[in-house]
Amino acid sequence: MKGMRGLVLLGLFVLGAAPVAAADMSLYVKNQRSDGVALELFSRDRDTVWPGGDKVFLIDPRARKSVPISCNQGERLCWGAWVNGNDRLSAGVGPDNDQPCDTCCFICVEHSTETIDLAE
Repeated sequence: MKGMRGLVLLGLFVLGAAPVAAADMSLYVKNQRSDGVALELFSRDRDTVWPGGDKVFLIDPRARKSVPISCNQGERLCWGAWVNGNDRLSAGVGPDNDQPCDTCCFICVEHSTETIDLAE
């Protein structure tokens, strides 16, 4: 009887731990500025940054770039962008993910594209 109780508890633990579904989506960044821009994406649900590894997505002046990412389905993501070489000129949540922003966050959805417009 004692051994059965352990199996039942183990079974409940396994049933309660649902896996998180990965989702592949894209960011479509339109840099309308005359300056090159650096951009990072921050998760609001876990300690994850894209592209990660102390790297940034670089978008040339007046360029458009599609960036694929893999995130967790339903995860809330926010972007931060700044003029390449001058992080005091920033948009979104900024380079340190510490600026308030109502329009720079979105939900990770499989096979979707989120457009980011960086105006002058």
